[in-house]
Amino acid sequence: MPQIAEFLIVIGSILLLGLATDFLGKRTFLPRVTLLLIFGIIVGKEALGIIPVSMMNRFEIITNIALLMIGFLLGGKLSLSSFKKDRSQIIWISLSAALGTTILVALALIAVGISKEIAILLGCTAAATAPAATVETVLESNKDSHFSKLLLAIVAIDDVWALIFFSLGLAFVSIMSGAQDSAVYLGHASYEIFGALILGGIIGIPAAFLTGRVKPGQPMLTEALGLVFVCGGISLWLDVSFLIAAITMGAVVTNLAKHHEYPFHEIENIERPFLILFFILAGASLEISMLAGLGLIGVVYILSRVAGKIIGAWIGARAAKANIEVQHWMGLALMPQAGVAIGMALLIANRFPEYQQTILSIVISTTVIFELVGPVFTRMALNRTTSSND
Repeated sequence: MPQIAEFLIVIGSILLLGLATDFLGKRTFLPRVTLLLIFGIIVGKEALGIIPVSMMNRFEIITNIALLMIGFLLGGKLSLSSFKKDRSQIIWISLSAALGTTILVALALIAVGISKEIAILLGCTAAATAPAATVETVLESNKDSHFSKLLLAIVAIDDVWALIFFSLGLAFVSIMSGAQDSAVYLGHASYEIFGALILGGIIGIPAAFLTGRVKPGQPMLTEALGLVFVCGGISLWLDVSFLIAAITMGAVVTNLAKHHEYPFHEIENIERPFLILFFILAGASLEISMLAGLGLIGVVYILSRVAGKIIGAWIGARAAKANIEVQHWMGLALMPQAGVAIGMALLIANRFPEYQQTILSIVISTTVIFELVGPVFTRMALNRTTSSND
């Protein structure tokens, strides 16, 4: 079969398969994200193996497009009015959940005999979350509550904290190992974060004033996609975080664009097909066989990460004087974990090859579990909270 024909048939089949998740999601306790991942596993290399290699080779670009859209929409939730109202909760909960997870995972692994270096690196990796899975679960729930809005705002900045802690962890372990290049990791992290913030602002400021002029009052889809893709392309070219850049651009537009009510509202209408492709291909790429070698370390990592998110978010919510629902359920809603953690693990393997086998096996195997089960916890938390905006 010609490659183009094969590609089109696979794309169409995946999109049609994705429609089944709406039907099943309404009749089971499983959210669409988990169902899409399960479908991906079934048709992927670990089971039926019917997704061609040519399609899997395009997974990276599909991932980048989906995450750019998610980042931009998350940024749109960070209006100054809502941020001022919930600033204390957003900062305290996101910081406490990330830091608490890092510390608790590291201490738990040290307690079961893992070396301090590996424990610290895994603790930093555990702080990362999965914005795409969280956003999709919130959208599926149709919840427009204070809790759901706060969750999206926290997720928008959660991986910034994770990246900072990860870079500090790399630097600290480098010092412990006697290396002299610890400053390199801090410098690169600063460049990746602040470079993305600056780039998002540079693109977002003119975009806020120029968009929505062709079709007054509402930006067109062409404008939205054009700016999102340009932002992502320049971010990758400059080697800064495209997710943070997209979030920043969305936040700038939503706060400065006074002539249209919803920044790039049209993107919400087309993100679904990209998310279907993203999650099914993500499921197809999961290595389920890795679960067989999970072992005690993996179990401790999973349990301590769950505890870290729940306890950390609870401490942050208490410090910010959040309501009882936020205190009890926000940590559970932050369980999804995906590609960011694997990316961190690959960087660790490149920098510390002596830890490669342990780090990669634990992170990849546990990510499978958090990708599948994490959205279930998020959905549970959303369903247990009310629509109150207090």
